[in-house]
Amino acid sequence: MHELSPEEGSIYGQLDPSRIPQHVAIIMDGNGRWAGKRALKRFLGHQQGAESVQFVVETASRIDLPFLTLYAFSLENNLRRPKSEVSFLMKLLKSYLIGNVKRMNDNNVRMNYIGRTHELPPEVQDTMQWAMESTGKNTGTTLTLALNYGARTEIVDALRKILADLTAEAHSNGCSLEDLLGAGALDRLDEPDISRALYTARMPDPDLVIRTSGEQRISNFLLWQIAYAEILITDRLWPDFRGIHLLEAIADYQRRERRYGGLGENQTDENVSTLEPADQVADEIKQELDPQSHPALTRR
Repeated sequence: MHELSPEEGSIYGQLDPSRIPQHVAIIMDGNGRWAGKRALKRFLGHQQGAESVQFVVETASRIDLPFLTLYAFSLENNLRRPKSEVSFLMKLLKSYLIGNVKRMNDNNVRMNYIGRTHELPPEVQDTMQWAMESTGKNTGTTLTLALNYGARTEIVDALRKILADLTAEAHSNGCSLEDLLGAGALDRLDEPDISRALYTARMPDPDLVIRTSGEQRISNFLLWQIAYAEILITDRLWPDFRGIHLLEAIADYQRRERRYGGLGENQTDENVSTLEPADQVADEIKQELDPQSHPALTRR
């Protein structure tokens, strides 16, 4: 990996290329605190955070990370932040896209978005569409920006889509939605159906979630998709996060054993061959709970 810095190359050399995550998702947090610690205005923290995005994206592309999703602007940000800050963030988004599309093409990065992006200002939507079309033929890392995004809202939108599809199916079959549901359509609904209705339908679920700034919460981010993701929390504020820190997080990820609710391949809690039959264990528990089996503990 000659494009990596010597420090990055040193860490990458210790990684197993066959175990690079398919999808890394990052909750970018700490822009305001970064600025506050330096007695700077918040917008300067956001500007520095935008620089960090490009550093991390370029490192991701150089190690052939297939999918990188960044939590850039939440639905709650849009509703609860001062209008002046939201307006600045929209201008920063436009500026970032316009200024970095060439670098994305140079690094074979493809742009994507998730969230209720139709609620963003029209001029921002136009720039987003232009950036996505301009990078659409690239085949490397897919960079997805979560914009005006909330995971609960995503699930609501998915259920609405499923209901709309069922209604359309009923109409094409010449029956009512109630008849279709009565014929078992609802019983056939399963987890893959819901996954296909989410914003992320064309992406694998994240393998690794990184949160900067030390906050230990998910903040309504990809709640459905990260059910079995590994989570890494770093105290580093987002404006200080660089590609080398992404590589360090992947190194940490590779030291873990993913179990998906089961046990590790080479370990179990007990030696199964020595376990007592279940009915024998039940009798022993019953005896332990029976006061008559412990005369010394019986009241006299």
